[in-house]
Amino acid sequence: MFIVSLTYISEMPEINKYLEAHIEYLDKYYEVGIFLASGRKVPRNGGVILAQAENLDELEVILNYDPFKIHNLANYEITEFVPSKTVPELAFLIQ
Repeated sequence: MFIVSLTYISEMPEINKYLEAHIEYLDKYYEVGIFLASGRKVPRNGGVILAQAENLDELEVILNYDPFKIHNLANYEITEFVPSKTVPELAFLIQ
């Protein structure tokens, strides 16, 4: 399990220019079950993605397809963790 924290390194007009493509990218990886949750940071200086990839290498390859990364609009910080406790609805995440 991974937490991906994006921090914008570009101004919002440039971010907004690629937002639709970024959403399409997210949708693709939701469909295959890699991304589990995502959203904007508050304040809006980036975003967060909760991902369930096989390993860090696989996740890094997937992140390389993000339009925000392709166009150098954000920095990415990845934290790997092993869920050991959840609410019942998220029990499938426990490893």
